[in-house]
Amino acid sequence: MSGRKPRLAVPAGAVDTAIHIYHAGVPAVPGGPPVPGNFPESAYQAVQRRLGFKRVVVVQPNAYQDDNRVTLEAIRALGPGAKGVGVVKPGVTDAEIERLAKGGIVAQRIFQMQWGAVGFDRMHEVMARVHPFGWFATIQLDGRELPLWEQTIRKLPGKFVIDHNGKFLEPVPPEHEAFKALLRLVDTGRCWVRIAGAYETSKTGAPTYEDVSRLARALVKHAPERMIWASNWPHPSAPKDKVPDDADLLDLLLDWAPDEATRMKILVDNPAELYGF
Repeated sequence: MSGRKPRLAVPAGAVDTAIHIYHAGVPAVPGGPPVPGNFPESAYQAVQRRLGFKRVVVVQPNAYQDDNRVTLEAIRALGPGAKGVGVVKPGVTDAEIERLAKGGIVAQRIFQMQWGAVGFDRMHEVMARVHPFGWFATIQLDGRELPLWEQTIRKLPGKFVIDHNGKFLEPVPPEHEAFKALLRLVDTGRCWVRIAGAYETSKTGAPTYEDVSRLARALVKHAPERMIWASNWPHPSAPKDKVPDDADLLDLLLDWAPDEATRMKILVDNPAELYGF
């Protein structure tokens, strides 16, 4: 990882809306993937300083399933500018939800792919439990399946986030029916999209990830007030020899949202509204 500063100088109050923290001493939970290594709070803080962020959202990794202790510890360690997305399963007690909420958890992760602790089969049951505590859903799926799941997602109470530009595992053109389904969800006024993780699905590759970038540009143009950005550090799904530089990922916003006022919405205003900063 280079130590270069990004070209984009982030405004005060900017939020990196998704990172993961891993402690090598805390083992993976059965059902999840292996812990990818030791990626503690101090390692992220170096990235945070380099990029210029003071606010961050720590997202529960699949490796830890519904054992939220590393995420809670990370929120504590990263201080008052940190909040979290946790995972609970059906049958969770009010006391446990309350404990997590007091620890800074504001949302539930729904992962409709391999290793997910809670998918669409249990989403509504879990959201009925956590929504009264102010939590919203953060959803990751193969965006090509959005037409299949659109109505299920619409039934969610309150607001929700769709991850990674829709995460089309085979990037589609903007006129594709699956991408139109994503735009329809955005048009509910309750849906935010995290424009991040282009490297995870791009077939055209670095540095511009053009096949994913055209979707990100279309999303920003369609509803700039519903877009949020994330580094997705430490990029656990990237091959070890192709881990992207976080400054390069941030600088993609210069292409996706060339207008400074739009970037202000994406980096500051939208996440402040969504996460309650």
